[in-house]
Amino acid sequence: MIRPYSPETDAEELYQCKRAFERELGSNTGGEAKAAAYKNKLTAEYRERWIDWVGRCVDNEEQCVTVAVDGEGSGGALIGYIFVLPEQFAMIWDAAVINELYVDPEYRGTGIGDDLMAAAVDLADDQALPLDRIILDVDPTNSRARSFYHRHGFDEWGEIVARPIDR
Repeated sequence: MIRPYSPETDAEELYQCKRAFERELGSNTGGEAKAAAYKNKLTAEYRERWIDWVGRCVDNEEQCVTVAVDGEGSGGALIGYIFVLPEQFAMIWDAAVINELYVDPEYRGTGIGDDLMAAAVDLADDQALPLDRIILDVDPTNSRARSFYHRHGFDEWGEIVARPIDR
């Protein structure tokens, strides 16, 4: 079952999904150095900042985080989520932005990712966007994710480059 995120009841489980997302991203898409960097950022301070930020985003756009729950009703465990940035951030990429999509590995291939993506596309449909697009970044080596996004109509559209900030 999918439903909107509730900051009052879902924050801790959502963060556990976020941790799994970050650790999987780090370990599967960049070697030991990237895995260590992603793991090391997951501090208590980061947790608090991220949960607060999600709350502020949901305050601006209630449907921007949709969660997948194992079973019916409110008592099931969170097994995934999709996070679309609120409309106020659409100018960043001139489009709706999927910030994160995560489904617990045990539930992949069950249609939950499809349901979460449908919720994200519905939300983007309701946003006033500079360009009628929904975008996300995906690691070029993550063939499973790339296949999923292609199946949902995503095409290659540029490439992100990054550099560290020297502190």
